[in-house]
Amino acid sequence: MMGAGWIVSLIVGGLWIIIILAIIIPFDRKHIVRENRKINYRKTTIYLRWNVFDTLIFVLGIYTIVCVQALNMLISGGEDVTSPYVQFFTNQSQVWVIIIVIYSFVRISSTLKSIKAHLEDELDDDK
Repeated sequence: MMGAGWIVSLIVGGLWIIIILAIIIPFDRKHIVRENRKINYRKTTIYLRWNVFDTLIFVLGIYTIVCVQALNMLISGGEDVTSPYVQFFTNQSQVWVIIIVIYSFVRISSTLKSIKAHLEDELDDDK
């Protein structure tokens, strides 16, 4: 059976996901240009500048750092896995580190694709 810390962590994680989706879905519809269900990187310029996705990940990064530091203090203070606080901060730290790493790979990939598309566009204009 899951401890109280895990249950509270699932609830907090669910709230974070709702907030993230409430920001990302409208932003995606407004700024990402799709043609035949594929992103047109030549027309989509949002990947070439700081955007709300990046701010969101930055905030999640700070939140994750706080969770990891709280977990370190609890463990250093003698708490163990039976503590609801240790359960909460362990779960939060793991989940958000994974999300941030995945987002970083996707962001780098999208940015590189956008740069390539825009460079090809410039090369075509030079001819």
